[in-house]
Amino acid sequence: MSYFRTACLNPQEFIITAEIAPPKGADPSHMIEMANTLKGRVHAVNITDGSRAVLGMSSLASAIILKGHGIEPICQMACRDRNRIGLQADLLGADALGIRNILALTGDPVKAGDHPDAKSVFDFESVRLLTAIQKLNNGTDWNDKALPHGATDLFVGAAVDPQSPSWSGLKSRFERKLKAGAQFFQSQLITDFDRLDKFMTEVAAGVDQPILAGIFLLKSAKNARFINKYVPGVNIPESIIERLEKAPKPLEEGVMIAAEQVKTARQLCRGVHLMAVKREDLIPKILNVAGIAPLY
Repeated sequence: MSYFRTACLNPQEFIITAEIAPPKGADPSHMIEMANTLKGRVHAVNITDGSRAVLGMSSLASAIILKGHGIEPICQMACRDRNRIGLQADLLGADALGIRNILALTGDPVKAGDHPDAKSVFDFESVRLLTAIQKLNNGTDWNDKALPHGATDLFVGAAVDPQSPSWSGLKSRFERKLKAGAQFFQSQLITDFDRLDKFMTEVAAGVDQPILAGIFLLKSAKNARFINKYVPGVNIPESIIERLEKAPKPLEEGVMIAAEQVKTARQLCRGVHLMAVKREDLIPKILNVAGIAPLY
């Protein structure tokens, strides 16, 4: 059983994951360098699958590379670019290659990315992808035909957005993902921790699957305003933007803010998912400031 899966199944464990973008090119050395800084500090590393619909190396290929360097990967799999045949084929291949942690995502619209004229697929969305994975784990394909050469053993997670403006929609989708087999949840960027608290007490109460709060490293006031403008569903409070604006060293202030958020999240849910775009090397510092000791 994988280190990440074992931790998720232990209700006493505070789970820490981090996110890394695959290279936009064929050289994985920078991705490996950043991931190596996370050894001993996180349970697993997510590799994004065309996040924001921007081209990058295959998440599955990147996961295989990182696994070869002793880093436990979570392979993100989005429905935007592949139909049900392609998705199932990649899932079978992932399992065969020892990549068993999967995050099932619908995927960002192509209009948001660097190939806005590309054709979207969206044959599945995240709930149906979760259902497909559940079927593969049970030894059948999407059409309930037996897999003659063996079932998969995938540990699958899903995304959740506790700050969704539609409370009923959030509750319904969360419950559908649970029913479809989600075994862990990673949230979108959290800025409203009162809302996270409400979600944990009113929607996720009694749920055994770990929920990881998304914590984002803000590098400057300009960075925060950019996110507010271009990332749907995110509203970074003006008080945080003012802190970054007034700080003599905004990046260091961003580390402090992220560490404070880790401490807050630790009181509310089972873990955190850290996002520090292009500065993954600062994640150990965030954890140190938050008082989170190395895992080993």
